[in-house]
Parts: sequence; C-alpha cells; structure tokens
Amino acid sequence: MTMQLLLGFFFALLVALAAYRAHSLDRSGTIAAILVGTVIFGIGGWQWAILLLTFFITSSGLTRAFKKRKTGLNEKFSKGGQRDAGQVFGNGGLATLFAGLSYFFPGQPWVWVAFAASLAAVNADTWATELGVLNPHPPRMISNLAKVVEKGTSGGISLAGTLASLAGAGLIGLLAITFPPLPVSPLTGLFITLAGLAGSLFDSFLGATVQAIYHCPTCNKETERFPLHTCGAATTLKRGWPWLDNDWVNFGCGAFGVLVVLLLLI
Repeated sequence: MTMQLLLGFFFALLVALAAYRAHSLDRSGTIAAILVGTVIFGIGGWQWAILLLTFFITSSGLTRAFKKRKTGLNEKFSKGGQRDAGQVFGNGGLATLFAGLSYFFPGQPWVWVAFAASLAAVNADTWATELGVLNPHPPRMISNLAKVVEKGTSGGISLAGTLASLAGAGLIGLLAITFPPLPVSPLTGLFITLAGLAGSLFDSFLGATVQAIYHCPTCNKETERFPLHTCGAATTLKRGWPWLDNDWVNFGCGAFGVLVVLLLLI
C-alpha cells in the first residue's frame, strides 16, 4: 500500500502541475488536486483514476474551449476558469472520501458505485454549465419554469443544458461499467447516469432557492460574486444562505447523486 500511495502521489503531482501550467488550477487548487489525486490514484487504483481524469479533463477542456464565448457571463459566476481548492474539494471531495473507504470496504460494489455517482453528478453539472450557456434561447428558472432568466443565472435550466448534463453523467456511467475494479451489472451504468442527472438538477434547485446570490447596485444585476462584483462595486446579499456558496452547492450536487444511486440500488 505504501508503494501504491507513493506512485499515486507522483502521478497526481504530474497531473496537477500540468494543469497548473495550463492555467486550469491556481496554487491552492494544485495542492488540493495533489491530495485528491493521491488518495484516488493511490488507494483506489487506475480504474478510479480514469473516472477522475475524465471529469477533470473534460470539464477543463470545455471551460477553455468556450472561454471567449462566455466572457460576458463572468460577472455571474463566483470564480473564473482557474479552479481553486474550494472548487477542487467541492467537486472531488466526496469522490476522495469513497476512494478512501474502498480501503476499509474492499470488494464492496456500493463504494465504487457511490464514487462513480458523485463524479457523474459534478460532471453532469459542469457540462450543463459550460454547454448550456451556449444555447441561443434563454433558460428558465427550475423553481418556476414560467420565469425566463438571463444566461448564467443560478437555478436556470434549458433543454440544451439538460441534454448536456445527461451526456456528462452518461459518460461517467459508461466508464464505470467499462473499467470497474470489481464485477458490476450493466444496469449500474444507467443508475449512475440517472443519479448524475438528478444531482445536476438538484444543484440547479439549490441555486434557485438557497444558494447565496448577491446584487450589484452599479450594474443592477444578480451575481454569485462577493464581496466585489467584476465592476469593482460592493455586492449585497439578495437571497439565500450566506454560507452556501457555489463550492458547497457543488458538494451538494455530488452528495445528492450518491443518495439517489444508493436508493436505486436498494
């Protein structure tokens, strides 16, 4: 196990440093990614690493690919394209937990399925965010489908974004049954996909209801940014719980995906 952890550390280090050089991670995000990668690569193994790398590579790739087309939406989001430690743990914290649990529960399918579902959920949410904003039609608030909102608004959903979410979850679900560390049923891939989609929709629900959303008095717009908007003006809380920022919403997205897949397996 010691040797496997060392190999996991060096592999995680190489991936994190490459991501840092590519400006996909900032310094805190790089350190967090090394920790996450060491546990997942070192304790879980290469099958677990495939799912993590798929999430990280596709999410970072989509962010970079459509960066220019989303420039005008940066004022909406709490952070930029470089992921920090909060984003890394928000998206990968649960996956890290279940990879660690695999050491104490070897050969237990539910650990692998829960791990995959957490990544399916955050991958679904990321794909929905990155691809959904490219939809020519404005989204609608998930808590009130009759209400049309601006692109990038927390809680906004669209058909294109939902289909992107389904595709993101489906990719993880497919890989989970293609490279499993132990025998699993092909039906498990469908359960993971559905759980991932559910987690992404739950993320949107949190964004529409209890996520901390602020108001910029200068631009007269909603934003996740606090304490300052991109224009430099101080933002004030408009709705939601002050502590529930986007990183915690992402964690909730993964947690809901895990809950759904475990209920489906009962």
